[in-house]
Formats: sequence, structure tokens, C-alpha cells
Amino acid sequence: MIHRLSIKDYLAFAESIPIVDVRTPLEFEQGHIPGACNLPIFSNEERVQVGTCYKQCSREEAILLGFDLVGTKWSGFIRQVLKIAPSKRLVVHCWRGGMRSAAMAWVLQFYGFEVRVLEGGYKQYRRWVLDSFNETFSLLVLGGMTGSGKTALLSVLKNQGEQVIDLEDLAQHRGSSYGSMGTLIQPTQEQFENDLAFALQKMDLQKVIWIEDESITIGKRVIPHPLWQQMRVTNLIKLLVPLEVRIQFLADEYGELDKDFLITCTERIGKRLGPVQTKEALLAIQENRIKDFTRLVLVYYDKTYQIGQSKRMPSSIYEVECSSAHAVQNAASVIKLAQAIKEQHINSESV
Repeated sequence: MIHRLSIKDYLAFAESIPIVDVRTPLEFEQGHIPGACNLPIFSNEERVQVGTCYKQCSREEAILLGFDLVGTKWSGFIRQVLKIAPSKRLVVHCWRGGMRSAAMAWVLQFYGFEVRVLEGGYKQYRRWVLDSFNETFSLLVLGGMTGSGKTALLSVLKNQGEQVIDLEDLAQHRGSSYGSMGTLIQPTQEQFENDLAFALQKMDLQKVIWIEDESITIGKRVIPHPLWQQMRVTNLIKLLVPLEVRIQFLADEYGELDKDFLITCTERIGKRLGPVQTKEALLAIQENRIKDFTRLVLVYYDKTYQIGQSKRMPSSIYEVECSSAHAVQNAASVIKLAQAIKEQHINSESV
């Protein structure tokens, strides 16, 4: 007998039990449940063969072909699962919780594993992911112009026990035109959503969740609209860091990057920078005058940030003066202000 497990029940102990995804490598690459191990019953090509047989012949013929293709793979599957789940307890899923996961579960149970099949499979997980962004979250947005050290500050807040969602880490992009840092590879949009939903479901919804101020796109990834809408209307703590400090902060970061990468990214935003500033910025890169280059591109980024800020309710923006981009030092000021905002909110509700 195959035992099934709902998405809700799986999420309750997802950190403590292995989950095996038996879909093809191509399906897995497009998007998967965070933490899942891929153990494909069929290769990409084999799945196409079975699907074609199902459509052109019959369900029964497709099943027979499937068994022919799997052949002697079963013992290999068992050996791999023994490494993935040495406790012999695991969850298995395919696209819809159908034949692929049922076949794998039956074989593993026969060997002696305690197996649960994820009800509805990955398709049901995706439905949960998209629905989850409609939750109401207690967000507190951390803002500030480029070079204010927001990402580093969020890391400090997380280390101090605060609830933090690092969108740039999940999207593998630093948010600006130079955000790939020359090395980062972004996940698919589907995987970005999966990882984001998985991170959010671990949060205590009764407590504040810190999140960085972002445009709706981070590189090529898009923040789910319901969540982004909440980010736009909730309170924002804006770091006021002096221009020269921000220039130095970014120069330290950009100075480590490949010149060709900086040139390519600068050319990409040339129309928005303007021909004169673009020419000057490119020359500064070539002559290794990184601070001059940073100063030039910040004119564009500051203007863009101010446009975004102008669309917020002024009463939702709280400013904190920072003499440096020192994350630990600024974290203390930010937490103090966050507490004051919370008390202000409590007092206004009691009136």
C-alpha cells in the first residue's frame, strides 16, 4: 500500500526528511522543491518516448515500454537512495504524484524503506508556492541608495536573530546592472519562486520579516506581484549614508571585478547614462579610476532610486542617519528605529 503525504504535512518536517524527485533532469532543472535530490526514473529522451507511445498507442503499451526502459536500473536506484536516506525514511514525488513516483515507492517499500508519496506531486507544490505569496506578511523594508550597505546589514540582522528574507541571495543577483558580479548564475524564475516561498513559510508571521527594498525585477528574476505589492506599501527604513562613503563602498566591490565585465555592463546602460557620462565612465574603467567610475554611475542609480521612493507614501518612510556603511554599527541604529516604529504602531491602535 502506498502512503501519501499532503504538501502541508510535508512542509511541517521538510528539514528532517529527505525528498527524492524522480522526474527527468530537464524537469528538475526547470524547477524543484528546495532540498530535493534528483533520481530520474527516465532520462529526458526516454520520457519523450514513453509520452509518444502513450499518445499514439495506449496506456498499457506505454507502461510496458517504461518497464523495458528502466530494465535493470532498480538496484542502482536502491543503492543511491540508501546514500540519500540512510535512515530508510523518505518522501518521493514526480510531476503529479502518479505512476513514476508510485513505481519508485513500491520498489523502495519492497526493499524495506518507509516511503511517502507527495500528494499531487510537484504540480501541487507549485500551486502551493503561488498561493503562498497571497499571505499577509509583517514586512519591514530596508532601503537606501546604492552603496549604503543594505545587504551586509541584513546579514548582520539575521545573525542577531532577526527574520530576514534576502531576495538578492535567492535571485543570485545584486540588483543593479552589475549585479551578476561577473560570476553569479541566476536560477530559473520557477526556482526563484520555489526558494522564496520555502524561505517565507519558515518565518513566524506574527513577527517582523526584514526584506530589502527592490524593484520588481532582480536581474532577470521577477518578485511575485502579491509580495512586491506588500513591499511597496509597508514601512521602510531608509539608510542615509553620505555620498563619498557610498562611492568608496562600491569602489571596493567593483574594484575586484573584471574590467571587461564592467565595460559590458556600462555599455548596456549607456542610453540611460547618456553619451557623455558613458564615455567618461568607460574611460575611468580602462584607466583603473574605479572611484571616478562609481561616482559617474551613481548619478544614474540615485536618480532611479529617488523615482521609486517618490511612489511611496511619505508617512511610511523612516530615515536613519549613518556616518558610514559599517553594517554592525548601522544595525544597532536600525533595530532601535524599528522598535520605535512598532511602539508607535501599538500606541496608534490603542487610541
